[in-house]
Amino acid sequence: MTHLTIREWGHARFGERGLSRAQAHALHAEACQHPLAREDATNILVLGRDRLVARQMVGMVAARGCSLEILPKVDPDAGAEESDDTVRARLVRMLDVALGLDLDLGAEAAIARQHDTLLEILINAFATRLLAEIRRGLPRAYRRREEDLSALRGRLDITRQFTRNAVRPDRLACRFDELEADTPLMRIMAAAVVLLARHVRAHETRRKLDELRFVLADIPLLPVNRLPWSAVRIDRTNRRWDALFRLARLLLQRDWQATHHDARKPEGLTLLFPMNDLFEKYVAALLRRALAGNGIEVIDQGGHRACLGTFTGQHLKSGHVFRTKPDLILRQNGWTRAIIDTKWKHLSDDPLDRKHGVSQADVYQLMAYARLYQVPELMLLYPGRPGKLAGERAQYGIAGGRERLRIATVDISLPEPALQAALAQLAAPMLAGQRQPAPLEA
Repeated sequence: MTHLTIREWGHARFGERGLSRAQAHALHAEACQHPLAREDATNILVLGRDRLVARQMVGMVAARGCSLEILPKVDPDAGAEESDDTVRARLVRMLDVALGLDLDLGAEAAIARQHDTLLEILINAFATRLLAEIRRGLPRAYRRREEDLSALRGRLDITRQFTRNAVRPDRLACRFDELEADTPLMRIMAAAVVLLARHVRAHETRRKLDELRFVLADIPLLPVNRLPWSAVRIDRTNRRWDALFRLARLLLQRDWQATHHDARKPEGLTLLFPMNDLFEKYVAALLRRALAGNGIEVIDQGGHRACLGTFTGQHLKSGHVFRTKPDLILRQNGWTRAIIDTKWKHLSDDPLDRKHGVSQADVYQLMAYARLYQVPELMLLYPGRPGKLAGERAQYGIAGGRERLRIATVDISLPEPALQAALAQLAAPMLAGQRQPAPLEA
């Protein structure tokens, strides 16, 4: 089994570390089948003449006899300053916070010491947590049953008793509710255990999955494409299973935060995450924590105002085409106070660069937000280099108005409390302005 680990924008040459040309073609073919793959998977992997080149997706791509792990990297031109274990542990932490997986934080130090792949770490986290929850007791639900019994249980089904059982006076047609562990939630858990057991390599994780398979032996197994996701109801009776349900969905379902798995190809799972989206969700989750109790609502991927509408010659209040979705909207009492757009890319360190490496397209995007949402404060937020000074880099006014565009960075290598404080510090000046923002239109 050939396994390689590279960074975003990195590459692996054919012949290096055991990667053959056939394996490279197989990995690229798997990437092409992923639901998020563009034409020829150029946003995931590029198959070159003598190498396989990673793009801006992180996670795992697996094919027969080989797998490729892609880890985050802010600056494609900088050398690898941090170890793979450090970067992998940070990626797990970002997934935990951004997706609400509620992984065992007590095991974070152990995760950081592991040399396992991202997939192995997530499968181990799933098995460990599921085993702990099952030992506390399976969630059960009442299920309506109809059986012919020798003694009355529940209520008598009069119609069935005097038709089908008319010649069997020794049998009673009973209707009753029975408390069972066979629920949609547990069917998903059982399917996850069986599927993940095929792809795990660590002995300890396999032992946990084998134990889980034995405990869940009475739960009917369904194929992944027939699992009852929509039938799962998380309420106060099974709230403690919410994080496990999210983690199972992460490992089984096919969306941006999930896997691609072909039942006809049991060789491996492809688990990919666009870093732009993950960085945005990570910042949004921490910013909500940082601003909790201040009356500020943090809305990610909201707004949905359209840029253009039918021309009438009059003032156009709203459009209906070219809809916008700002990454983060800071709203208070129904007023849009600020908009933050996150960008997973590196800013320029050149002191003579007046643009700081900011893309012109990103500036145009924020100018459109200023006009559409009539918001005075805007920010482009980038990840800073780990351990380097982060914070606000520059302020610009937008020509033709009084809006302010801030350029800032945040060090994602900081522990969560320090990172929350840094985000709160960045947001504070934008929320302290004296100008009243424009009201939201219906």
